[in-house]
Amino acid sequence: MPPRIRNAETLTSHGNLPGRRAMVEILEAGLQGADPYANVRELVRLDQEDDGTARRRLVIGGGRFEPRGDPRSGTEVIDLSRVGRVFVFGAGKGVQRAARALEDILGDRLTGGHVIDKKGHPVICEKIGVTLGGHPVPDADCVRGCEAILDMCGGFGPDDLVFMLAGNGISSLLTLPAPGITLEDIQETTRILQIERGVPTPELNAVRNHLDRLKGGRITRALQPARVIHLILADPSSHEALMRKNFWLHGLPDCTTFAGAAGVLESYGAADAVPAAVEDFLRRAPGEWETVKADEFEGFAPWRLFGLMPSGSDTGLFPSAMRKARELGFNALFLAENLWFVEASQAGAMAGCIAREIESGGQPVEPPVALFSGGEMVVSVGQDGGVGGRDQEYAVAAALRIAGSENIVIGSVDTDGTDGPGVEGGVAVAGMPWCLAGGIVDGHTRAEIEAAGLDPAEGLKRHNTSPVLWAAGCGVDAEPGVSAQDLTVVLVLARGGEKQSATSVGVK
Repeated sequence: MPPRIRNAETLTSHGNLPGRRAMVEILEAGLQGADPYANVRELVRLDQEDDGTARRRLVIGGGRFEPRGDPRSGTEVIDLSRVGRVFVFGAGKGVQRAARALEDILGDRLTGGHVIDKKGHPVICEKIGVTLGGHPVPDADCVRGCEAILDMCGGFGPDDLVFMLAGNGISSLLTLPAPGITLEDIQETTRILQIERGVPTPELNAVRNHLDRLKGGRITRALQPARVIHLILADPSSHEALMRKNFWLHGLPDCTTFAGAAGVLESYGAADAVPAAVEDFLRRAPGEWETVKADEFEGFAPWRLFGLMPSGSDTGLFPSAMRKARELGFNALFLAENLWFVEASQAGAMAGCIAREIESGGQPVEPPVALFSGGEMVVSVGQDGGVGGRDQEYAVAAALRIAGSENIVIGSVDTDGTDGPGVEGGVAVAGMPWCLAGGIVDGHTRAEIEAAGLDPAEGLKRHNTSPVLWAAGCGVDAEPGVSAQDLTVVLVLARGGEKQSATSVGVK
């Protein structure tokens, strides 16, 4: 792949030059490692039997891609002479990278299919149809993409084969409202719960899973009786977790309930705020619209499940980024593996405080050190309508805490390269891309933002962090890719004014 970070020269042209160059290399390595294309090619192979028949086989298997405790464990070998049609469906930010790999593997044996990716991503599939939809708030194109998938689902037989792809962002992109619910109802509910009140995804999905025709395993119900190979753009986790605790991989069974969805509205004081049709539908809880549960799913036509981003491998997001940090002379450690659903600004402020403690006193670890965090942070926007995202909020909050430091550089990016809603079809400030991936800040950043005539604290307060970072040359512009999770890195160079060696911070 070409470089993911498109404005590396700008990011490394000011401030803490050695630290910024190291940060760009580390983030670039992580972003490259988050690409599932090679893993799909490793997992799925087109083979030919050596018996003179030229009969082709599809071989699907690899222990590191299997969920722990999977009773269906083992290599799946499919005789393509016994298969009718082969389709690929799915949704998620960057889902096309996996879909394109399947196109390249299957060649003329692929019948077709359709996937839904996030707006702003280039269309790279050739035989599989692509719709670019809205995220985090779904739009009419999300609905059109779902309708295109459903249009292809009619008439499946047991000899048909379907690859079902699911990744981060699917809960917005795969949106087809249930009867009596409009797209506008879904949009308003999403705005109130996710954007205004910062409801975490597990609770948010209890609501939106029950307002949809395809979420919560219903899409797999629509694929019956075809044979389905589920490929999730995530860690394979465990069979028990994916069957009994899943709330977001919509090709799989769902653990949420109508009662839980109604409870979320009550917990966040939103029962009277969301559209009346939404509250009424959730309280009526029509049984025919309950999501697919594990027992029903287990009875579906033959299926297999694999995770394309195994955490225990030496590739992937964090192994690749941490390996690069070690090459550059840093002690690479996890600060927090799971920043799931914490406020981004609070996480950024805390990271800045920890970095200061390391810089000044070598506690809890001596520099040079690179501290890594992952997960998916949140931003409770309230009534403000600024342009930003969780990684931009993290970076600006950190910049306020490390102002004046000569040894700290902090970076945070969303691996899909487009963090937050951005400004579709326009820009917030001159020259700014419609959506940033995150930001890189150091001890000079606060002064650089203020020199550009902006107030970083006000930008953070108004959730208008993308223009603030971009104006100071600190916003990361990246090629879109798969959404794995947030990649946050805290670099603390040599303490006490000692000069860090050039090779140890990536200066060539």
